[in-house]
Amino acid sequence: MPSEPQLDPRVDEYIRKARPFAQPILIELRRRIHAACPQLSETIKWGMPAFEYKGPLAGMAAFKQHGVFGFWKHELLLKDSARAKQAMGSFGRITSLEDLPTQAAFRTLARRAVRLNDQGVRAPRTKTRSGQSASMHPQLRRALRAAPAARRFLESLPPSQQREYLDWIAEAKRDETRARRIATAVEWLGQGKRRNWKYEAKDRVSTRTS
Repeated sequence: MPSEPQLDPRVDEYIRKARPFAQPILIELRRRIHAACPQLSETIKWGMPAFEYKGPLAGMAAFKQHGVFGFWKHELLLKDSARAKQAMGSFGRITSLEDLPTQAAFRTLARRAVRLNDQGVRAPRTKTRSGQSASMHPQLRRALRAAPAARRFLESLPPSQQREYLDWIAEAKRDETRARRIATAVEWLGQGKRRNWKYEAKDRVSTRTS
């Protein structure tokens, strides 16, 4: 008899609080990853559901207008995926169940990810640009490994703009605050936004109306 999935009630709560469009997406992704790897366990990392099997395996999240799902070792599975460049995660922006890969394709990727963990293969290290601050928080580094589009955008920024993100996260006093900031940073970076994009947008509006 197959063992029952190891479900974390915090993931149930996360799904319950997600926007209505995202709930069926999260439920389906959760079902699929458990079907592909019944031995995995669930947790919450950086404020988002995460799945572990002999180490980090995958994670998912829901934002205001889209959801995401990312394999921890994405670059070893889907390095050249065009969809992954649209947002954080392995499948880009997911706004409905129709945006998900086929069940067979998902199962193949998930089982490959499981084999990598069985073999003890490590995720590729995040390369830093010359002049980048060395104070990147380890939790942000791990989150960016699962969000290649966000990582690439961060690396494309000038060192001073990279530090705006790195310092914002490093300055968090509480773990909960840091987790929220990391989730927000990864979302914004995946959308190609700089740390102070809200103020920059206001400045543009002010310039046009002056």
